[in-house]
This record gives sequence, C-alpha cells and structure tokens, in this order.
Amino acid sequence: MNARSSVVEPAAGARQVPAHGDALLGIRDLTLDLADGTRLLHGISLSVAAGETVGLVGESGSGKSLTARTVLGLLPARAVTAGEVVIGEANVLGATPSELRGLRRHGAAMIFQDPRAGINPMRTIGDHLTEALRLAEGWSTDAARARAVELLTAVRLPRPEEHLRQYPHEFSGGMLQRVMIAGALTTSPRLLVCDEPTTALDVTTQAEIIGVLSEQRARRGMGMLFITHDLNLAASLCDRVYVMSGGHVIEQGRAHDVLRDPRAEYTRRLVAATPTLFASPPTPTGHRVGDSARQADLQHLLTGVSAKSSESAQGDGADARGDASAPTRPSVNVPMLEAVGIAKTYHRRGKDPVRAVIDASIAVPRGGALGVVGESGSGKSTLARLIVGLESADSGEIRIDGQARTEVPRGRRRRLAHARSVQMVFQDPYLSLDPRITAGRAIEDALRLHGGAGSERRLSASESRTRVRDLLAQVGLGETHAAARPRTLSGGQRQRVAIARALAIEPDVLVMDEATSALDVSVQAQVLDLVDRIRRERGLTVLFISHDLAVVRRVCDETVVMRRGGIVERGRTAELLADPQHAYTRLLIDSVPKPGWDPEQAGAEVEDTGIDVPGPDEVADDDAEAVSVEAAKVEASGQAR
Repeated sequence: MNARSSVVEPAAGARQVPAHGDALLGIRDLTLDLADGTRLLHGISLSVAAGETVGLVGESGSGKSLTARTVLGLLPARAVTAGEVVIGEANVLGATPSELRGLRRHGAAMIFQDPRAGINPMRTIGDHLTEALRLAEGWSTDAARARAVELLTAVRLPRPEEHLRQYPHEFSGGMLQRVMIAGALTTSPRLLVCDEPTTALDVTTQAEIIGVLSEQRARRGMGMLFITHDLNLAASLCDRVYVMSGGHVIEQGRAHDVLRDPRAEYTRRLVAATPTLFASPPTPTGHRVGDSARQADLQHLLTGVSAKSSESAQGDGADARGDASAPTRPSVNVPMLEAVGIAKTYHRRGKDPVRAVIDASIAVPRGGALGVVGESGSGKSTLARLIVGLESADSGEIRIDGQARTEVPRGRRRRLAHARSVQMVFQDPYLSLDPRITAGRAIEDALRLHGGAGSERRLSASESRTRVRDLLAQVGLGETHAAARPRTLSGGQRQRVAIARALAIEPDVLVMDEATSALDVSVQAQVLDLVDRIRRERGLTVLFISHDLAVVRRVCDETVVMRRGGIVERGRTAELLADPQHAYTRLLIDSVPKPGWDPEQAGAEVEDTGIDVPGPDEVADDDAEAVSVEAAKVEASGQAR
C-alpha cells in the first residue's frame, strides 16, 4: 500500500486502521443497517490520534455525519451495528446508557452544524454552560459560572460575564458557535467531533472559529474529527483525511496529498467541482470546473462597465477610486435590477437604532450576476429583503426592469405580480419550507398559485406533476424526494427543494441569500451550473449573496463588498479579488483557507488587523432577528405568493 495515500475500493472490504501513536478513536469494520436491512455504512475503518485533526469529506448522504454520530452512540432508532468503535479503552457500541453518558461527559464531545438547534432558546447561555457541571459533576453554582467565564474567554468572546445573562437569539451565528465550542469543552473531552461547524459562517468568522478550535486542540492535546464539505478547508486544517461515498471509505491519506493529487476517481471529481479563489479565472470560451460539457459562453455579461472603483462606507472615509453611493451602470438601456441610494434603519425598543443599509446603490443588467460579500452584519441580507419586497427602504429607490418597487407590495394582486418577477432563496431551508407538506407539494403550490411558468394558464394536475419532476431533476433530486417532508431530507436536499420552488415560476430576478452554503461541492456545482444555464437561456438576473468568495468568483460578473451597511468596494469580480484596494476586502480574502494557511494565525489576524470587526451587539442583520424570522415565516407560508 502506498505510504502517501490509499485508495479503498468498496469491494475491498474492511481495512486495517492505520497506526498513529496512541489513537484516541479507533473505528474498525463498522457497519450499520436499518431494520429493513438497508445498509448505510459498509465496513468503515478510521483512527484519530491525540493532537491530530482528521477530516471526513464527501457528498451529502455519503455517511460522514452518521459515522461521526456513532462515535457518541447517537444512532438511528432500530439501527443494527457491527464492528468496533473505541474511544480510549471504551467500546461505544457495547456501552450501557450509563457508560455512554460518562463517555459523552469526558471521552468525547460534539459540535453540530447549526448552533441554534443545539441550544435551548428559552434558557440563558449561562444555564447552557453550567448545567452539566452542576447536575452531573456536582459543582457549586459559583464554581460552574467561573468555569463558564473561563471557557467563554478561551473561545475569545468579549465580556463573558455579560454573555452569561443573555439568550441565544441575542447572538450572531458566529458568536453562538463559539458558545457551542465552549460548551463542548466544559468537561475537557479527549476527542472533539466537529460536524460542519463553520458551514454557515462568513470567512473572517470561520477563520476565528477554526483558530479557536486549533488553539484548544493544541493546548489540550485533543484529537479532532472534522467533518466538512469544504475541501480547501480540509486541506488547510487536517493532518489526514478520509473520503467517503455511499457509506464506504474510498480513499485516505495525508490531507495535502489526497486533496492535491487524488487517486480515486470520486475524489478527483470532488476536487474538480470545488471552486477556487486562487487559480486563474476561467476564459470566456473555456470549460467551467465540474461540468466538462458546459461552455462558459458569457457573452451576455456586463458590458461597458467602468474600471473597478473602491468606495468607503460612511465612517470609513472617502477612497480615491470612487463614491460608494454612485451605482455601477452597465451600458444597457434599462438595468433589470437597480437600487439607487437605498437606506434602512431598524429601531429597536430600548436600544440604539441599527443602520443596516446606508446609501447603497447597485445595477445589474438582464442576464447579469452581481455578487454581494461581507461579514455577518454587513447588511447583505437586509439589502436582499429590500429588493425582494419583504422590507421597505427608508429612502432611495429600487427598480425592477424600470418599474419602481421600493415599497412592500400591498394587495394580493400586486404581491403576486412582484413575486412573479422576483424570487428569493433563503439561507435556512428548514425555516423557509412548510414542515407539514412534502417537497413536491411545496413546488406544486407555487405553480398552482402562479399558473404555468411564463404563462397565465393554470396547469393541469398531470402537467404540474411533470413540471415538479423536471424541476427536482434539475437540482439533482428524484421522485422519492418529491414525496418527502422537509424533516426527512438533509440540509442540502432541503435547499435544493427551495431553489427548485424559486425557479418554478421562472422569475426575472433571483436573489440567492447564502443559498449554496449548505451544499456539498458536487451538488453546489450542479446548482450553479443550473443557474448559469438559465441565465444564458432566459436572461435570468441573479443577485448572489455569499460568504464563499470562491463561489462568487465562479458565478458573478461583478461584486460589491459591504461593511456595516455601506458598499466599500465594487468592481469586476476577477479584478476585485485579484487586486483588492480596500483593507476590508483584503481581510476577507486573507481569511480564506489556502495552501500554507495557518488557522490560528488567521483567526488572530482577524482580531489584530486594526479593522473593527462588528461584535455581537453591533451586528445589523442579527440585531434585526425579528425581521429575519418574519421574512422566513413569509416565505414558509408561500413567499412566491
């Protein structure tokens, strides 16, 4: 077997766990079957040593999370397992409930993808962090609170005493993820299992969180099993990786070797589908990564755009390259989407107003794609809600195909007309889908409400079913998914349903608010290919909000950078990312994982850069939590309406 890496074919059966010092975790020949005989895991073998970070990568449904959950005994109901899962000297599969509780206290802890799903919203952060110490370990209240303050300080949260009295809804996603990390470290576990802990975070927050995890791993000598679909992050963070597909480990080895020079065909496809920020940009007639048949024929891109300019938001000072309030106007008669000088301030009871958007201007031609990047709290999502008609701007003007759309549409007919032209895909598909109806019904309701796509004629039942099947197939889902309710689908599958529903009525403008953050790289490539194809065929205009600069680079003709509600820089995407002029843009780019990237140093640099990154009580989007929730409720009840 090659010392660099090994390709493990599914038919090869069980493999020996490689020796890596004193392994904290050893999984040997693990199989998992459902009660009906369906096998989900096929002879999985892997190990994690003290002080080592091991990555588990693969597509949705490959068995990554299921493998990780077996480590803590969090198995599906009526699951039948065989093989061995050992943490230290304890065999997890044969452990009693009491032994499992002890193992979860001191042997291993888990950080889940969605921190809001793992913290009781009705209890304070202090209760969350001290409960295990008080009830299970017998600590006094004062000692437990002192320990909680120590842990919050360790994960670089300012004012920890104040945070103990706060509730989860008062935190941004990045701050709440730090609370989850602190909670996982409460009883000093030997092994930390991280299931996509940075998927929904912007690049600077991701750098800080990864820096915190790396620092704690080194300080405590922990082993870390890190699940991610971000191959760039895995290559930068992990010592070794295991590549999974269909419940099999198909390749393993040193992270840099496997992900830079993969041996297995499946791994090569994953690497090829991964967008990169640091390679040369695609040529106008070249092939896009992840689709050898699709030509990057982008003749419809923005034309006549002025040279890239850099602007400063209010309070940052003027930049010599332009005025942030001046829209970038392509040389077309009427932009499909245009916003001029829009502003939005949220007035919160008992708190200072939050200026979420400040004098922002954009222009996107028909068929164009504009990227909007920035940290949480920069105003990206508020800008999207204003454009889609879920909020009214305080000042300025929004026009869709030359028609003013600044106010929230009033009356059913006006709302329907607006929804036909502008659709939005939200970041959290679980909130934006009605949990009571199936995925197919959600899409069919949109078709029934608006009639046939591009037509006033209402579709028959058979036509609707055919259209639903076609839409699901376009986003990589089948008829079985059409009959499934949201809770039975993975996060990536739910997001694909939300995208299919938004595309069902063929809108003129599609607003995607972090819509691909929950997708693995191959599905992400498929969805982006679909959006690009519709752009070419129908002239779909896309406003693409993302924290993934590599995806923005691949998709968007132009990009604007937002910070604290204002646009600080704008320009052609490839030029802006290759030669950023504003210090904040450079910070975003420097925070992206890349070869030679040091997560601890990157996390520290975010805090030491001199740029005032918003704290939890300064985040505009997250301070407007009620607005975000209300927007999700609107979409869940049929935002297409």
